[in-house]
Amino acid sequence: MNKYLKITALLIITAMTAPALFAQAPTDAGTSASAFLKIPYGSPRAQALGNAYVSLAEGADSLFWNPAGASVVENKTVHVGYLQWIGDYNARTLAYLQPMGKTIVAVSGTYMDVSGPATDGSGIPLGEWDVRNYVLTVSLARGFFSNVLQLGGTFKYINENNGGTHGESDMHYNNIGFDVGGKLDFKRVGIGVAAINLGDSDEMPSAVRGGAHLKTRYYTLVGEVIKYVDYKLQFGAGLEIHIPEDLLQVARFDLRAGYYSRDSAGINTDNNWISRVGLDRSTQVSFGFGLYSDELFGYGAGLDFACTPFGALGTVYNLAVGIQF
Repeated sequence: MNKYLKITALLIITAMTAPALFAQAPTDAGTSASAFLKIPYGSPRAQALGNAYVSLAEGADSLFWNPAGASVVENKTVHVGYLQWIGDYNARTLAYLQPMGKTIVAVSGTYMDVSGPATDGSGIPLGEWDVRNYVLTVSLARGFFSNVLQLGGTFKYINENNGGTHGESDMHYNNIGFDVGGKLDFKRVGIGVAAINLGDSDEMPSAVRGGAHLKTRYYTLVGEVIKYVDYKLQFGAGLEIHIPEDLLQVARFDLRAGYYSRDSAGINTDNNWISRVGLDRSTQVSFGFGLYSDELFGYGAGLDFACTPFGALGTVYNLAVGIQF
């Protein structure tokens, strides 16, 4: 096992160099629009693992992290997700994946919105604030050499409508973007790199992420770094504990926990379970679970859940269901 740990450490160091190649000068900070594209919608598994998923991405939720991971899909798949983000901002995701020979074709749509009262800097009411954004995608993925090498790409149509209280025309954007990714998966160890939101860096938060993982029958260790064009280098790490399906005789069950280098956001003062378990100051820790069955009324099915405390901003919940047929 020490041999695999050493190999994984080497792969993580190698993958970490990729985002640095794309690092931008500090003068670029805050220049990108469509900031909602940084929200980890579509993949509770990635969120629960501290946003460390680029090398591990597999199946339908890989479309939102590293499209190369969709190449492992063997059956038609429908994926439905719901994210309750901070500030009552919600995201709803629907994806469909269709194998066509050795190539996987996928389409997805994500709709995000928030509305409520708005005020100016002095606290004077301005009316209702209404934000409605959506992203439509088409993805292709394919595996080579028995899926040791996996490649994928995504075309994005992005509509950002921060209509505000006066319907300003300059608050409405339509953009085109792309994601491209690759993975090397040697069963026990793997490495992945993805470039996301490629396009006009003034209109989209382009980024490069790289990472690696070690996978065994009973646990998986994963790490990732990411560099956005308008923000500092960040990193995440996660642990996934597997309880195999042949042990439970019903389904496979995964427990997950992760850490992400996120800035502090104050203290959660609500008298809820987050405070009682001592996470009222946390924004870096996340956790969740996954439940998978190969045979549910004749179909393959999966359920993923993630939770991330965000200090004074509240708590984020992410849920996704997938069906294979």
